[in-house]
Amino acid sequence: MKARILYVEDDESLSFITKDQLEMESYDVVHCQNGKDAWTAFKKGEFDLCLLDVMLPHMDGFELGRKIRGVSRHVPIIFLTAKTMEEDKMEGFLLGGDDYVTKPYSFDELKMRIEVFLRRRKIIEEAPKESITIGKYLFDYANLDLACNGESKGLTQREADILYYLASRPNQVIRRSDILEDIWGKDDYFYGRSLDVFISRLRKYLNEDDAISIENVHSVGFKLNFPES
Repeated sequence: MKARILYVEDDESLSFITKDQLEMESYDVVHCQNGKDAWTAFKKGEFDLCLLDVMLPHMDGFELGRKIRGVSRHVPIIFLTAKTMEEDKMEGFLLGGDDYVTKPYSFDELKMRIEVFLRRRKIIEEAPKESITIGKYLFDYANLDLACNGESKGLTQREADILYYLASRPNQVIRRSDILEDIWGKDDYFYGRSLDVFISRLRKYLNEDDAISIENVHSVGFKLNFPES
């Protein structure tokens, strides 16, 4: 089946070219020119990925992303932005976005970013169906759920990807570059900063068990420490 993409862009020339190129790559593309129409379209259909321009009429891309993330933790969100301020990019990650592409971009770059997330389907399909025990926690990767003492915490896809990556290699030092390349598909300064934000979140989620820690290994990477059963 074709992957279905919600593409939201108000620039007529850019959206015409991008939509045409995506369809030539065999994607099923639903294009909207403003955030309000895109939110309506999202509620009516199922999508495999969302491409959201940040500067949109009626509802900006960040607000649209918040609404989408409020009803779906699974669908990947890539922000398309002309903004270069690090704070703007970080805002997208903090509200639950998965990636960003800065304008002007090449179609090859955009295609590569899309393919990184669509390949996650295979990772999820190959992941164990049973929950993974991490100390006092039960981690259900497929359903983005982290439970402890009868209480569940819903994770974003990116949070779950990183935790699964670490939990699959317990008590081992994992290089930052390996995490970035395997999960983001790219190792650069900004993605490294974003990884640090997600690691901080995961530490908070796991703080009910003193035996669990995500250790910084200076100049190398991270290590998820917990007693293995």
